[in-house]
Amino acid sequence: MTNNEKKIWMDGFLVDWNKATIHILTHALHYATAVFEGIRCYKTVNGLAVFRLSDHIQRLINSGKIYFMDIKYSKEQLEKAVIDTINANKVGEESYIRPIAYYGYGKMGVNPLPNKVSVAIATWIWDEHLKKEKQYEEKGIRLMVSAWMRIDGRTMPFLAKATANYANSALARVEALKAGFDEAIMLNTNGKVVEASAENIFIVRDSLLITPPTSSGALNGITRDTVLAIAKENKIRYEIRDISRDELYISDEIFLTGTAAGIKPVAEIDNRSIADGKEGWITRRLKERFELVVYDRDDELSKKWLTYVE
Repeated sequence: MTNNEKKIWMDGFLVDWNKATIHILTHALHYATAVFEGIRCYKTVNGLAVFRLSDHIQRLINSGKIYFMDIKYSKEQLEKAVIDTINANKVGEESYIRPIAYYGYGKMGVNPLPNKVSVAIATWIWDEHLKKEKQYEEKGIRLMVSAWMRIDGRTMPFLAKATANYANSALARVEALKAGFDEAIMLNTNGKVVEASAENIFIVRDSLLITPPTSSGALNGITRDTVLAIAKENKIRYEIRDISRDELYISDEIFLTGTAAGIKPVAEIDNRSIADGKEGWITRRLKERFELVVYDRDDELSKKWLTYVE
C-alpha cells in the first residue's frame, strides 16, 4: 500500500494520508505543546498484535494531564482508534504507531489553554531507527556522551513524553551523527547518565543489570519496564541507581531499549570499547526473551501484554 492509499485517524475520523493536514498556526507547531507515543505492532505466530497498548495509551493520557490537556476520548476509545487505524491501512507486517495529542489552531500566544486539543494516530513501517545491519546486531552500535545535558525536572516535566523534550534529544542526536557516531548518551545537570537521545540505557557489571532511575531524568520507558520484568522472571539481578560517566567505560555490557529501537547492544562509547565490543550474554538472553514475548511465544507475558488486531 502506498502512502496515497493510507489513512490517518484524526479526531474520530479516518482521513486520507495526504489530506491529514493542520493549520500553519497550530499552537503545537509554534510552542511544542504536544504529547505523543510510539507503539509497535508485531507479526506474531498468531497474527498481528500490538505490544502493551494499554500501557502506552495510559502514558499518553498521563502526559496530557501534565500539560493540562482536555483529551476528549477515553482510554478505551483511543485503544480502539489504534486498532481501527491498523485495520484501515491493511497492515500485514510489523509497523510503528504514532498517537499524538496537541493543542490546535486557535488563539496564538504562549498560553495554550484557549485552544482545542486534537488527537491523531498514524502508522508506518519503521525498521531503521538505529542501524539494523547484521554487523550491528552482533557487535553493537557506537555512542558518544553528548555535550548537551538532559533537560532538568526543574525546567521541564520529563515524565511527560512531550514534543518539547525532543528538541533536546534532536540536538544530541545530530551532534553524535555529525561526529561519526550512531547515537548520543545524555547526562543530567549532576553529571549522571540519564539515557540516550530516544532510548533508555542499561549497563551490566559483574552480572548485575543496572539502569538509571526515572528521578534522574530518564523517561519511564515501556521497553525499559519490560526488560526489568523479564530480568526479574529470569532471576537476573538488577539495580535501579545512578550511573556515572566513567562507569560506562568499564562496564561488561551496555545496551539501549526503546519501542522504535528494540534492544540494541552497544560496542563503543567515546571511542572506548565496551569489554570485547561484542554483545554480552545478559544482553543476548534478554533480547531473546523479549522476542519470545512480543512474538507470542511466552504464555504468561505475551498473554498479558499483547492486544490482537481483529
